[in-house]
Amino acid sequence: MPRQNDGPAPEAAHIVPVRHWGRAVAAVAAVAALAGLVGSLARNDNLHWDVIGHYLFAGLVFDGLATTLWLTAAAMTLGLVLGTLVAVMRLSDDPVLYGLSSLFVWVFRGTPLLVQIIFWGYAGALYKHVMIGIPFTGVTFFQADTNSLLTPSVAALLALGLNEAAYASEIVRAGIQSVDVGQTEAAHSLGMRPALTMRRIVLPQAMRVIIPPLGNETINMLKMTALVSVIAAHDLMSNIQDVYGQNYQVIPMLVVASLWYLALVSLLSVPQAWLERRYGRGSARAAAASPLRRLCGGTLAGTRTRTQKEAAR
Repeated sequence: MPRQNDGPAPEAAHIVPVRHWGRAVAAVAAVAALAGLVGSLARNDNLHWDVIGHYLFAGLVFDGLATTLWLTAAAMTLGLVLGTLVAVMRLSDDPVLYGLSSLFVWVFRGTPLLVQIIFWGYAGALYKHVMIGIPFTGVTFFQADTNSLLTPSVAALLALGLNEAAYASEIVRAGIQSVDVGQTEAAHSLGMRPALTMRRIVLPQAMRVIIPPLGNETINMLKMTALVSVIAAHDLMSNIQDVYGQNYQVIPMLVVASLWYLALVSLLSVPQAWLERRYGRGSARAAAASPLRRLCGGTLAGTRTRTQKEAAR
């Protein structure tokens, strides 16, 4: 016989979340401080919002943006290619290759980027001509004036690219060493040569370690291009300095530069986040959602739950 219910079914337990009153007070204080700061800036006549609006979309600013983006892409490409080569050399058993690659990393990572930019910008003071030939024989295949060859843009590219190569080599080296040595041994047992093993087996697996820090390096490179203004490379910061050198509106022009750098960094953060999720699948714990995303997710989940309950009724 079917068992009869002895009484009404017990109601589901109501879980009360812990109240974080200190966190709420801190959040209110932070929002109030931010609102006060924004209000103070908005009412400050010394900012000259009309000047900011006039130069925000000026042609001179767009020319500087084009140079900044070109330098960022070219320097990262040069740094990644050369950095991968240096990383492989540092992992080599050949003492000469290891020594040369270690010397490269020691020099370009150990000196400030600003010093390197100025050095390449004024390299003509050290060597009047650039020559390619056979050493100690007087045979020359190519010769050119250093100042005509190393223009400010080329000097900026060399400084940024070589400096980035030193850091990228360490990132790539860490990614290669994160791959289990058994993968290499298995590839060699199948008859694959070391170069093919590195290209087809090791590097694809190392990308999950290489991609996240390289994304940060790309964003950092975008901001570091502002340093090439010291050699007048016609980037965004160089053009901004040219403008406030004439109208003496230093703060408004710096606000223009900051707004554009913030916009570009925000755009670069989108593919960086996607790549981190893409290469982190199945190999590491997923990144925790932000409080705003959790809030939106909780609101959507609550809406779905209520909808399901209404549909069940």
